[in-house]
Amino acid sequence: MENLILYALAYLLGSIPFGLILAKKFAKIKITDLGSKSIGATNVLRVVKEIDPILAKKLAIATIILDFAKAALPLLLMKYLGLSDGILWTFGILCVFGHCYSVYLLFEGGKGVATGAGVMAIMLPLELLSAFIVWFIVGKVFKISSLASLFALVVFVTTSFIYHYNMPIIDTHAPVIIIAFIVLYKHSSNIKRLVCKKECKVI
Repeated sequence: MENLILYALAYLLGSIPFGLILAKKFAKIKITDLGSKSIGATNVLRVVKEIDPILAKKLAIATIILDFAKAALPLLLMKYLGLSDGILWTFGILCVFGHCYSVYLLFEGGKGVATGAGVMAIMLPLELLSAFIVWFIVGKVFKISSLASLFALVVFVTTSFIYHYNMPIIDTHAPVIIIAFIVLYKHSSNIKRLVCKKECKVI
């Protein structure tokens, strides 16, 4: 019963649409009606930039931090309390799922990149660092957020098999694959635009 409550909390916590809340509060904009309609930092930046570029950057950074923290901080606390890796991974998966399919937004949501990074910062930090380096380089060169995220995702999954071929404790890469699949699926529209060379740049 305790685990079920914890897992429900993971989903509800992950479902909190910080990007939407921040944009509504400080820019008086409902980002789920504009741009890509995503609740993530990229859409916050793109939409709010049209009225206030400086505010847009601040809100986008705040969105990344909060989306990251809503997974990382609870997992850090749970790890400190000695909960098993199996419970931690399940919590992380449900948190990412909640962000991507928020109960507060009728099961719409974001792409899951920042929240997924929050999970991996606690569970697989070395892999996350490798992915972040690639994300930063690709983002700087091509200035396309989705492309950078997809490259980082590939690097993350690949390095998880290199650095932790035998995953500690749980002995399976299933949680990594599940989270990667959710993030990849949520980027399906971005992938189509990338193939058609119609994906917008973030400048």
